[in-house]
Amino acid sequence: MSDKNLVIVESPGKVGTIQKYLGSDFTVRASKGHIRDLQERKLSVDIDHGFTPEYVIPPDKKKLVAELKRMADAATTVWLASDEDREGEAISWHLSETLKLDPAKTRRIVFHEITKNAIQEAIKAPRSIDMNLVNAQQARRVMDRLVGFELSPILWKKIQPKLSAGRVQSVALRIVVDREKEIMAFRSEPFYRVEAVFRPQGMNTKVKAVLDARFETEEAARRFLEDSIGAKYHIQSVEKKEGRRFPAPPFTTSTLQQEAARKLRFPVATTMRVAQTLYERGLITYMRTDSTNLSSLALGAAKQFIVDNYGASYSNPRQYRTHSKGAQEAHEAIRPTYISNPSIDGTPQEQKLYQLIWKRTVASQMSDAQVMATTIKVASSAREELFVIQATQLLFDGFMKLYMEGRDDESSEEGDVVLPELGEGLGMEDVSISALGNYTAPPPRYSEASLVKKLEELGIGRPSTYGPTISTLTTGRGYIVRGDREGVTHEVENLTLKGGKITSALKKIVVGAEKGKLLPQEIGMIVSDYLVQNFADVVDYDFTANVEKDFDSIAEGGMAWEDAVRKFYSPFHSRVVSVMQDGAYSRVSREIGVAPDGDVLVAAFGKFGPYVQKGDGENRQYASLQKDQLIENLTLEEALRLFDLPRNVGSFNGQDIIVTKGRFGPYIKYAQRNITLPRGADPLKISLEDCVAIIVADNNPSKAIIQEWNGIQVLRGNYGPYIKAGGKNYKIPRGVRAEMMTEADAKAIIEGRFSSPSFTRRTFKRK
Repeated sequence: MSDKNLVIVESPGKVGTIQKYLGSDFTVRASKGHIRDLQERKLSVDIDHGFTPEYVIPPDKKKLVAELKRMADAATTVWLASDEDREGEAISWHLSETLKLDPAKTRRIVFHEITKNAIQEAIKAPRSIDMNLVNAQQARRVMDRLVGFELSPILWKKIQPKLSAGRVQSVALRIVVDREKEIMAFRSEPFYRVEAVFRPQGMNTKVKAVLDARFETEEAARRFLEDSIGAKYHIQSVEKKEGRRFPAPPFTTSTLQQEAARKLRFPVATTMRVAQTLYERGLITYMRTDSTNLSSLALGAAKQFIVDNYGASYSNPRQYRTHSKGAQEAHEAIRPTYISNPSIDGTPQEQKLYQLIWKRTVASQMSDAQVMATTIKVASSAREELFVIQATQLLFDGFMKLYMEGRDDESSEEGDVVLPELGEGLGMEDVSISALGNYTAPPPRYSEASLVKKLEELGIGRPSTYGPTISTLTTGRGYIVRGDREGVTHEVENLTLKGGKITSALKKIVVGAEKGKLLPQEIGMIVSDYLVQNFADVVDYDFTANVEKDFDSIAEGGMAWEDAVRKFYSPFHSRVVSVMQDGAYSRVSREIGVAPDGDVLVAAFGKFGPYVQKGDGENRQYASLQKDQLIENLTLEEALRLFDLPRNVGSFNGQDIIVTKGRFGPYIKYAQRNITLPRGADPLKISLEDCVAIIVADNNPSKAIIQEWNGIQVLRGNYGPYIKAGGKNYKIPRGVRAEMMTEADAKAIIEGRFSSPSFTRRTFKRK
């Protein structure tokens, strides 16, 4: 390796590939993200002197910084090759400042893809550090630190310890909570939808139609069917319209997050982690971008592939332009570096995400699809309402041969329907007419994909922050959980007219059932309501979006970053001081109703979360709410059921099985043993058979032992793996895979001299 040229990149995953492309005249090293940041447990911002940040080198980075300093001093030229966004620009600036690099021998380079050509071209066109981009990142970092450090203590004092608030995080939480309140306020109403099956005169085929009106009551629907007995039908109008469908543009960060969630069921954090790996392997372009632009090289490669594999009629080269205001147009959209490669080697997740990116890129350069949309209206001799037959026939598939963009509501997608040739005036025989009962559904809860879409529409945050924001709300603070809702079951009476007779049949339908949605928890509702009440600006959608515009202005050189922070901080801090002095506490309490025995039930929020109190005085009882329950909409019936615990499920081997709930969740009491119920198990519904299976599994000690050596065991516990030796338990450091530990590793942990082995999960996080 040469000491003439030192190249510093962000991620260790890039080092080998870039080193190979640059050759022996260059030495490539990784900074592993930021090498310095604001202090972890202090504000670290000098408010009185222009909001000057106090940057420090974290203890775990000091050895790396010393090594980089030594190599930089010895190098003839230092190439700062961190990522090309604002965060990457700031990392290069921190490296320059911390390593005290000589500007005369320092070069800033960026590349949008890790290919030999891109890296060699970057070396030919170095530039200086863009301080406008650095200052935009500093403004965001300082502002977020001020919000977090000043709001969080208020939440600790007024609501509960260990809570947090954030400038983007709290707005995202409000979006989810506001939707939950819409659902709570929604009142489902019954209605009847009328469908018919017709046979065109002289044809042996059937077509389906839907009435252009719906009825609010069963009586009105029945009256319609009664009026329709013996009615004559004919086609009143036929409208045919050719149309086109256009391919979606290549992926930006947010559209990739949304589509991977819809089609692959990837959480946003997973999408970004896998995309980072693909980028570092040189398989895709940079995955943090707001641009839909493609390079001329990519356009040419896509055209060649389409013509060779599908034919010239499927090729339609086009360039997309980004319409989102303030977009950080990097160089390109997210695309494969080599479009001629439809697939790659890698993990199943890497292969799926790569193929999604490849299909989207190639489809964006394919011809429009041509469709024939047909609308036929059928009139009745008995009623004014019309039946409507709609069909969409695909005339030329174009880009749809390869790829179609997903939808948040997949049920709304149209299929390809081919109709016989039908003309105006043609008679239609009613084979059957059905009035189907249903209930209006509440607004859908947000999925990760639809929340990302909403945040982008509102201009809140940046796509690269959406993954960490959602992770903080779900796993970090427990304000939101991903979960399912069973929906509400209704019994409806469906009516059918066939052969001149009306028959009815009872049917159960479920309204509002959802899977994999973001569900606010009680603590999330309380925090959001408190912030809306006391810090309206911080969680106001327009206000937060305008702050993002200020960051964009700083990045373009149109605003000083200190001015943007000052404009935000002055009114914000005044409000903080006022709220801290008012002495008011945020406590949620709601009277649910009266139990059959006369006790009053009150739902409230306490030190350990939401609970219900039954009665008063010495005989009062308490029960914790379940994870899917909220104080705001808890019913009396649901509250009473919480007191069904402890619950005797039955017996096994002559011993009673009692299901109950404690401070740390539901568990089984069996033969002087307490056995935690698996995640998601409902203590009020779990069966005897399931309880016995849990007891038997727990009674098998071999299942708890992951590894075992002389007097040392690695065990699987309720809260993760741990080491047991000499009658004591020892915590396994975060990231260490228990299955791959050695006896030496275990002894090092026990003796307190453990250092990260090669099998720890290595990821770098931007702070």
